[in-house]
Amino acid sequence: MDFETLLQPDTLRLYASGTLVTLQLLAISLGCGLVLSIPLAVLRASPDRRASSPVALFTFVMRGTPLLVQVYLIYYGVAQLDWVQARWDAAWPWVWFKEPLFCTLVAFALNTTAYTTELVAGAIRETPPGEIEAAESLGMRRATLMTRIVLPSALRRALPGYGNEVVLMLHATAIASVVPGIVDLTGAANSVYATTYLPFEAYLLAAFVYLLMTFALVLALRAIETRVLAHLGPPGRAAVARTLATTPTAPDESQIA
Repeated sequence: MDFETLLQPDTLRLYASGTLVTLQLLAISLGCGLVLSIPLAVLRASPDRRASSPVALFTFVMRGTPLLVQVYLIYYGVAQLDWVQARWDAAWPWVWFKEPLFCTLVAFALNTTAYTTELVAGAIRETPPGEIEAAESLGMRRATLMTRIVLPSALRRALPGYGNEVVLMLHATAIASVVPGIVDLTGAANSVYATTYLPFEAYLLAAFVYLLMTFALVLALRAIETRVLAHLGPPGRAAVARTLATTPTAPDESQIA
């Protein structure tokens, strides 16, 4: 194996640039997906079919079709329509559809929105009835109950599942390499392979970088889960010791006598 060729400064800069593009795709798509999924999850969990059915159809279509096909449909389909191209230089947001990065981000954001919507909606449905009844007994309105009780509780319980979605989305960003003009981490490996004819080394280095990013994400998500979900776990030794120290003990029989 010839790794000396891959460790040249120009090659390493190409991989570093591709890694930054990958992280950019991941951060923007996840951010947009999370913002869009919260109101959609509320509608999805609604007992009113007029509100939940359109969202259910959207999530079914997005989760039932491959992400690669969705990228192709937006970049080679929507962006190539005559009436969209006629507005490329005149109307927003159609001006953005001539940018490959924007088309890819739209596909990624819509895809992760669908998965996150179902994830949060499931957590909303699993909200303990006691929490809702306690809030209603205090006279909370429906909107206040949702924003202060149901959603915070649901988002905390959905965090472990959302961590899996983050990791899967990181791996899915490799699909961006099929879009012309985008050189992400996989695209950088493609370029190195095309110039050095070292496919194994080029993709092995890309896989190693993906592995490092995945490891860092898992550690960060685990730290967040430990902090946010601490109240759901067993109490620590210090907390148990404090509880036992402050609990009054019953007098023994000699003291009573």
